[in-house]
Order: sequence, then structure tokens, then C-alpha cells
Amino acid sequence: MYHPRDIIEAIAANLRTTRNPFGIPHFMVNRWWRKSGLTTGGDALLFTGLMYQFIPYIETSTAYLAKYEDSPLNAYLRYARYVPGYFSGLGLATITPGREKRKFDRILQDIVKLLKASGVDFGYRPELDRYSGILLYDLGDQEGFVRHARWLADRLRKAGVKKLITVDPHTTYALKELFPEYTGARFEVHPYFELLRLKGGNGRRTVALHDPCFYGRYLGLSDVPARALADLGIDCAPLDRSGAYTHCCGGPAESISPSLAVEVGRRRLDQLEATGAPIVAMCPICLGNLRKLGADVQDLSSVLAETLQ
Repeated sequence: MYHPRDIIEAIAANLRTTRNPFGIPHFMVNRWWRKSGLTTGGDALLFTGLMYQFIPYIETSTAYLAKYEDSPLNAYLRYARYVPGYFSGLGLATITPGREKRKFDRILQDIVKLLKASGVDFGYRPELDRYSGILLYDLGDQEGFVRHARWLADRLRKAGVKKLITVDPHTTYALKELFPEYTGARFEVHPYFELLRLKGGNGRRTVALHDPCFYGRYLGLSDVPARALADLGIDCAPLDRSGAYTHCCGGPAESISPSLAVEVGRRRLDQLEATGAPIVAMCPICLGNLRKLGADVQDLSSVLAETLQ
């Protein structure tokens, strides 16, 4: 296990200097939208919070963390905060495979297709789409989170943003619950699946839908994506641990202890595989962690977008 303080200080240092927990330049992280034909106008602003874009980099960095966990070398992590953010970020971006970046970009492109097919009036402004800072909050650096959240909230308010469409549970929780409490900024926040109006499908089938903790436990939204699937002829297999009682995927622990993340995730994967149905996730952290355990898992947006073809 790594010392939590070392992880927190490395992330906080990057966030202060680059507004990115990994130090990667914004233009390198956020490229998915360039061929999506999006405009900047609309009733709402699509806001990804960069979480899906970060997963390939998380997978690369945690592979190294897993390699050196509980070895004498892990003590050197404390010096990571002294490395210039852009320097380490460029290095991480270079060694992360492009095919993985494109794979997660396609998830965001699928979400755009779904919103357009549902007639949602929205736009996208990549310069406003920034990380929410939620990991600092999760790891206990409330001061660092509040400082970053106020910066982001101020940018959104100055741009006249009132309504946001989110794509992941972590960013949704941050904007919907934490920003009003810690910054005073209140936006109308909707996860994309709340706005979908799709019907049809190509015959009934069943999936094992994994509820992420923020949607299931804290926001009470588990029934909404299940209804979106049902509208397209897709049922959700019964799970003992779902909704408010959902079981963690283990992903939130991976920066502190990759071995603990594997242990927790394996328990959840066993529950999902016991249904015998294809596994579907609706959180980038869950998707990435279940994939690392060898699961054949799809994102909710990909499953829904398949019915549009």
C-alpha cells in the first residue's frame, strides 16, 4: 500500500499547476469532440469532466503502481510532487497507447449520438470542459478540492452556463451535490441517460447492469438507466447488491492500493458473472477496473447506441 499523503500531494500539485490530476496538457487529453459535428450553442452544455478521457492514463499509471506496491521503491513516490506537472504529464501521455485513448473517445461519441437521436438541444465548449476535482475530495483533501471547484465554478458562471449534461457519476455528484455546498454555484445537472427518449430495439435480451456507488448509493439514479435499457428491449438481470446497496468495483482504491482494488473488484465481478448475462457499466472508473480484472464489459452508452444502427 502506498502512503495516501504521497498520492494526494502528487495529484494536488498537478491540479494546482495544470488543472489536471495527471499534468497532461488539456489539448492532448480532450480530442474526442473534433469530428462530432458539435456546436457551441444549445439549451445545455455537455460536460464530460474528462473522466472517460482519463481512463487510459489511469490504466497506464496504475500498472506501474501495482508493479512497485509494497516494494522499497514505493517510498520514492513522495518526490513525485516535485516533478513539474507538464513534464510528467507529457511522459504519461507518450507511453499510453493511442488505441486505448480512441476506445474511450468512442464512448463519448456514442453519448453524442444518443442525445441527438433523443432530440436534446445541447452544445459543447471544450475550453470549459474541465476536471471537477472529485478525486481530491474522495481522498480527503477538502481544501484542495474546494480551491479547484471554485475556479471551475467561476469559469462556468462567467460563461453563462446554467444547465449541464454529465456523462459519469463522479462528475455528476461533484456538480450536483458538492459544488452548491462548497462553492455556492448551483447548476441544473442531468446525467445524459435522464434525457434520452429512445424506443425500439431489436428483440429482448438481458444484461447485468453494474450500479456505480455514486449513482446507486448517493444519487438514487439506478432506476433511470434501467428504464432507458427497458425502452429498447433490454432487461437487467437481478443482482443481490444493486441500487443503494451496490457493491464497489474497487476502482477508487487503486491509487492507494492496487492489490486492494483487485480484491474488492473480484468480489463484484463474481456477483456480476453469476447472472450469466453480459456485463454493462455506466462509470469510467468501474469500466476500467472491471476490464483490468479480465471482464468482458461494455459501457451503457455503447449498448444503447448499438440499437440506433
